[in-house]
Amino acid sequence: MNARQLEIFRAIMREGTITAAANTLAVSQPAISKVLLHLESQLGYALFDRIGGRLVPTMEAHLLYADVDRVFRQMEALKSLARDVGANKIGLLRIGVTLSLAYSVLPSVLAAFRIRHPEVKIHLHTLPKREIAEALQLGDIDLAVTLSPILAPTVRVETLSEVPVVAILPKDDALAAESFITPALLDGRSLISYSSHAEIGAALDGVFAAAGRTRDVAIQIASSVGALPLVREGVGIALVDGLSIWHSFEGIIARPFLPKVTTNVSLSVNEARPESRFLEPFVACLRRAFSAAKDSTGDGQ
Repeated sequence: MNARQLEIFRAIMREGTITAAANTLAVSQPAISKVLLHLESQLGYALFDRIGGRLVPTMEAHLLYADVDRVFRQMEALKSLARDVGANKIGLLRIGVTLSLAYSVLPSVLAAFRIRHPEVKIHLHTLPKREIAEALQLGDIDLAVTLSPILAPTVRVETLSEVPVVAILPKDDALAAESFITPALLDGRSLISYSSHAEIGAALDGVFAAAGRTRDVAIQIASSVGALPLVREGVGIALVDGLSIWHSFEGIIARPFLPKVTTNVSLSVNEARPESRFLEPFVACLRRAFSAAKDSTGDGQ
């Protein structure tokens, strides 16, 4: 049994006669009859009864037809998809991003990109940086946007923006009256922040040490987004990246943290893997978003 035999069987079932099937497939009637007889011989049973000069499908033919028709419909859909991909009518972009970026700049970037490229399907992977780095190197994602660069021999990195650490606290906290927060002001307060093993956590440790203090983290978090419900409940004050639009969350405020500690939003692409043709248009939207944020603050933050 081969594809051509099944195509002819399907045409006979759909058209009802060998003549009509031959016209549909643009082949001769004898050729259709020959293929049908060969198929029936291979199967070992008749697909049609010859009654009064007509072909009447057997029970076996009806059983086969349902699956044969489904397979050909799927093939037709696949051909259509392939044509659309070739004509840039459809595409796929797989993005790995850290959680804080997913809750801050990414929604507006995706909205802008989708306006320009509504045909592109997006697979968004919100993961810890370590898992994003692994996915990028394996080729499971096309690009990564993280709060620090992914360092690997084949990975190209571009810094998109510098992001400062800020202090997040309840609006009714006594420190809310301060214009900025320093290590000294946090004496005796419960801190919510990153592990010392994280790059930004190690940088904060250095600032506290320079001020003659130890950064004693009461609750360790992997993403700044995790600090939000904790600060709201008065569990502590968070020292986290300033990516999220903290002023939009009810009941909390953000204050600059000094001395200044920053981290970089990094775009990473694995040059050892095929590049999606929609990568550059998406990256252009990313650059515009961070450039607009820089212009709106006037200081690059």
